[in-house]
Amino acid sequence: MSKPVVAIVGRPNVGKSTIFNRIVGERVAIVEDMPGVTRDRIYSRGEWLNREFNLIDTGGIELGDEPLLIQMRAQAELAIKEADVIIFIVNGREGITAADQEVSKILFRSDKPVVLGVNKIDNPEMHEELYEFYSLGMDTPYPISGSHGLGLGDLLDAVINHFPEEQEDPYDEDTIRISLIGRPNVGKSSIVNAMLGEERVIVSNIPGTTRDAIDTPFSRDDQDYVLIDTAGMRKRGKVYEATEKYSVLRSLKAIERSNVVLVVINAEEGLIEQDKKIAGYAHEAGRAVIIVVNKWDAIEKDDKTMKNFETKLREELLFLTYAPILFVSALKKQRLQHVLPMVLKVSQNHSLRVPTNVLNDMIMDAVAMNPTPTDKGKRLKINYVTQVAVEPPTFVFFVNEPELMHFSYERFLENRLRATFEFEGTPIKIFARKKNV
Repeated sequence: MSKPVVAIVGRPNVGKSTIFNRIVGERVAIVEDMPGVTRDRIYSRGEWLNREFNLIDTGGIELGDEPLLIQMRAQAELAIKEADVIIFIVNGREGITAADQEVSKILFRSDKPVVLGVNKIDNPEMHEELYEFYSLGMDTPYPISGSHGLGLGDLLDAVINHFPEEQEDPYDEDTIRISLIGRPNVGKSSIVNAMLGEERVIVSNIPGTTRDAIDTPFSRDDQDYVLIDTAGMRKRGKVYEATEKYSVLRSLKAIERSNVVLVVINAEEGLIEQDKKIAGYAHEAGRAVIIVVNKWDAIEKDDKTMKNFETKLREELLFLTYAPILFVSALKKQRLQHVLPMVLKVSQNHSLRVPTNVLNDMIMDAVAMNPTPTDKGKRLKINYVTQVAVEPPTFVFFVNEPELMHFSYERFLENRLRATFEFEGTPIKIFARKKNV
């Protein structure tokens, strides 16, 4: 099921991004080093007391040339709509400002729980500065220091106390959950309708027509599926339609609930940066991925068009080399019959478990073909391998020195796993662990 969403809100220069980075720690950089991934640090995963959540730094959401107050109001309203809990950050050294009061009014009118963090309280002598902030009407102000990491434990304790109760999954575990993600107006709803053969969701050329994530259960060839059509932007107006970063939020929620993610791209517009970011979240979440290029009927083609388009996609999405690409037209219902068979295939690959003896035989052959690397006279020795998880397939290599497992050799091992077993459409995770003597 989807994880709770926590949003960090506050006026500029109160330390929102510092606190965001403190909470998510090193997780924020997991995908950044991979070629082909261009993403900001607005959204990431956090964890506290074994409770995982998605964290939003609204301060990183820029709204073009809009005046600052309009931006702040938009960011606060965004948090109210999308978050389960809101962290409201103020600057303890500067006291309450008019901008703080403006944000607090917006948050106060919401039904969402708000936890107030008073930042830049670096030592106990400064705690008397807290009393002023009770006037914001937000219950207990928590003294914190983002730069020193002080007080965040108490703040996060309060945050997770407000998390909604985990709901039971309404669908059978054998049901394949498919989410369609992508920018507004790439044709997600049209694909849903074309696949189902009926008008189940509203289709319009206006970006943001879909207001909520719509679940559509159905069966095909004795297999149960659920289509999750991610919502568009709810709020009309220049501020909201000026940026497409908001569509990522709903995509995140749908991804969390999915087994298979269809990343839908508009063939007429080609791949843009926002598509990469949305695809990056599906990859980081470890879901099976299929790239669906919609509106292919609108493209003038020769015998090289599809190949050239695919080559460019592969160059731009280097982190999704495992994802199959389908070219479809929801409008003309072209090649949509290939979508569900591919969904079934990648879902099976996503949950594939390889017997340990078969796995180790394969790795021995791979090492014989390409010996392990050495560093300063020491050679990496792989003692044995085991698969510890599925969805996605996750492998632990027990070795003599984990630091000798270079990225390039890890990539070689992943390629051998993919060449030997059927892993199309699914990411693979590899970890090196020191063998206990």
